[in-house]
Amino acid sequence: MGDIGGQAVIEGVMMRSGNVYTIAVRSPDKDIVFKKETIKELPKALKWPIIRGVVALGQALSIGIRALLYSAEASGHEEEKPSDFSLFMTVLVSFVIGIGIFFLLPLYGTKLLGTVYNSISDSSLMFNLVDGVIRVVFFLIYILSISMLKDIRRVFQYHGAEHKVVHAFEAGVELTPENADHYSTLHPRCGTSFLIMVMLLSILVFSLIPKDWPFIEKFMSRIVLIPLIAGMSYEFIKLSSKKMNNPFIHYMSMPGLWLQKLTTGAPSLDQIEVAIKALKETLSRDPVKEASEEIKSNVVG
Repeated sequence: MGDIGGQAVIEGVMMRSGNVYTIAVRSPDKDIVFKKETIKELPKALKWPIIRGVVALGQALSIGIRALLYSAEASGHEEEKPSDFSLFMTVLVSFVIGIGIFFLLPLYGTKLLGTVYNSISDSSLMFNLVDGVIRVVFFLIYILSISMLKDIRRVFQYHGAEHKVVHAFEAGVELTPENADHYSTLHPRCGTSFLIMVMLLSILVFSLIPKDWPFIEKFMSRIVLIPLIAGMSYEFIKLSSKKMNNPFIHYMSMPGLWLQKLTTGAPSLDQIEVAIKALKETLSRDPVKEASEEIKSNVVG
């Protein structure tokens, strides 16, 4: 069994362990409905360090979109399922807007500041430090803005429920809402920590780009380097959850934990119950698969 991971969705939680994930949602009639699926095993070449981080990011995006669509339908927030084309266009437009806000605008803003302050334009490290700070500020403004929305606050509460349940499972206690509620809503192995680590590492990696490159080349190089930075960030997050006693790892993890105070909320026991359902179904064994494996074992024997 691999590390437990998850994601908050609309009125629910998605939990994943290895190649199995379950989406559990509180339906309009207050029942907990769920959907359990498996993912194909990856080739060994895609499990190498750095590369596995890029693959994991792609998988997380794909599963995350499917989980959100299921939760919207199961919770009664969406009556009609969007077409594949409309879904593709939504993801594409969101990606382009994200690139513009978090990469193009900070880079252009730093270039303008460099025309006023020579210390910025003369040093590649200073240039990328300012660029990184602007990017983080934009991200914080985005998080604070969406946290004002009622529906998003509900999602953030389920995010907190997810973390509490994972903590309880890792501590080996009985998975009940009351037991899980004692644990923290912050967890080092979290997507929020991953995002802030991407931004911090990008400052160092982007500083290797020659400062005299034209603007368009600097921008395109940032896009090209995103997979590398994502892979490095993934390795750090994976390590940090196991090495929090190491002072360097601990202090490097703090920005991600601080940011989680914005992206998680105190959940109700009902919300924690949904997260527990998602985790238990993910960890439960598949009777059909077990029967199939037993038949194979008998044939070989």
